[in-house]
Amino acid sequence: MGIAEVISLFSGVALFLFGMTLMGDGLKKVAGNKLELILYRLSGTPLKALLLGTGVTAVIQSSCATSVMAVGFVNSGMMQVKRSVDVILGAILGTSVTGWVICLSYIEGGGSLKTLLSTATLTGVIAVAGIILRIFTKSQVKRHIGDILMGFAVLMFGMSVMSGAVAGLRESPAFIKLLTGLSNPLLGILAGTVFTAALQSASAAVGIIQALSMTGAMGVSQALPLLMGVAIGAAAPVLLAAIGAGTDGKRAAFVYPVAGVLGVGVTGAVFYALNAVFRFSFLSVTVNPFSVAAVNSFLRLAMVVVLAPLSGIILKLVTALVKDAPKTEKTGPVLRLEERFLLYPALALEQVRENIVAMAKLSQKSVSKAIRLLTDFSEEEFEKVKKLEDDGDIYEDRLGAYLMGLTGREMTPRQNADAAEFLHSLTDYERISDHALNLAENAKEISDKKIQFSEPGKRDLNALTSAVTEILHLSVRAFESGDADAATQVEPLELVIDDLCDDVKRRHVERIRTGVCSYSQGFVFNDILTNLERIADHCSNLAIAVIERRDNTYDAHGYINRLKASDSDEFRAAFEEFDARYRGMMEKTDG
Repeated sequence: MGIAEVISLFSGVALFLFGMTLMGDGLKKVAGNKLELILYRLSGTPLKALLLGTGVTAVIQSSCATSVMAVGFVNSGMMQVKRSVDVILGAILGTSVTGWVICLSYIEGGGSLKTLLSTATLTGVIAVAGIILRIFTKSQVKRHIGDILMGFAVLMFGMSVMSGAVAGLRESPAFIKLLTGLSNPLLGILAGTVFTAALQSASAAVGIIQALSMTGAMGVSQALPLLMGVAIGAAAPVLLAAIGAGTDGKRAAFVYPVAGVLGVGVTGAVFYALNAVFRFSFLSVTVNPFSVAAVNSFLRLAMVVVLAPLSGIILKLVTALVKDAPKTEKTGPVLRLEERFLLYPALALEQVRENIVAMAKLSQKSVSKAIRLLTDFSEEEFEKVKKLEDDGDIYEDRLGAYLMGLTGREMTPRQNADAAEFLHSLTDYERISDHALNLAENAKEISDKKIQFSEPGKRDLNALTSAVTEILHLSVRAFESGDADAATQVEPLELVIDDLCDDVKRRHVERIRTGVCSYSQGFVFNDILTNLERIADHCSNLAIAVIERRDNTYDAHGYINRLKASDSDEFRAAFEEFDARYRGMMEKTDG
């Protein structure tokens, strides 16, 4: 094999890898950037995780990409290590589909029908169709389909180049001697592992084996050990995902090599032990690209069948390999924002949403503590409210910066709208924490100055704080679960709170005028009312965002105006119910 053939071989490998990447990216985009999110949300049981790992890998044509996503899920806290084991086992099986795709490049011409289906004809037709869709259509989906077709055409051309480069090896004594040596299972597995790790692609390694099979000098006895080595060497790029990951992320990254070594070890030991007894005659059969694909699929299926019941052992092994990191004292909230997911906007946005839910509960907790301080002040609880407000600032800064990292990524209109909504929601929750701190400072002033409100004033505040507690609960529940029904209850309650604040202010002024309350009480009392009213306003913003996402409209002011103008039966009934409940609490004040 001369220098020209070597260069041609590597050129074919380069074209193959480029075609695989282009085709896989196109397939993901045509799927609407939802495959990754489906993999995360629906992999709740071992069987589902395994099947989804297989299906996603078959679509995106990369076990490495699926496994790296699983590592990202675990590292961000979105998935447990034990569930990632099943996803990665599915990826090990799903990547065998690539071998069958490659077989299309070996369809031979002959009769009229076979000529139409030959590699050259298919490559040409697919390439022309792909470039037409890529250049002459404006639809993003059609352009991505064009990418898929172009990638497939480049892949097939790359395989043709590789096959042509190795064609002369069938007459090479050195090559025949090398293949004879690879009949030794250990040498074959080692060779397959090394060149797969060097190529950083199991698909490319299988493609080269299929190209070598065209020489007619390779039998099952040589192909099987090489394919076993490919199953182990494919873990190399996944291990790179462990760099910068936390303890659990590293453990998930080690699942692939542990599963590969264990699967090959068990299936190989059983197969060659049986061969020693029964002497399988098919080992001497000459392979071709189709039989290589079949052997690869059967091997990976056998590995998964063997490994699926051993997932607990795999988990124990990776836990033993990667020790727990020393615990450090927490100085702030732990936000697991996986940078790897910026390549997958659907996952990045889901991760942001989950963190905002945590931020929402933090804000809710902050308001609850601040309200209790108004009647039962303590320095310890006051400091906790301050800490919660600081944590809210950290959430806003880090989540905002992460969302900015999505700038320039290709996203659907809905994803762009969600990103914008999340940015606004961050601000609302951060401002709620600010107002909670203001309430805590009001409570501190009341405690320091030993201010005592009148019984009517206390009960007015109790009615308002109860209403604000409810509206905050409704808005957080609506955001967390996307519950539009809960969200529709927020606006009528917010209007009730506005009316109550106005009435309570008038009542307080009247109490000052009649001497029941003093002017010194008036300033802090009004500050409390202002902060409660502002919290309700931010809850309204959050609920409207949930409703807009449901209705796929993004016009907050327009929604409020339409809502008030419609005077619907549902809105009026909700308003009247809230109004009666909280005015009833205030009427008891004078009773």
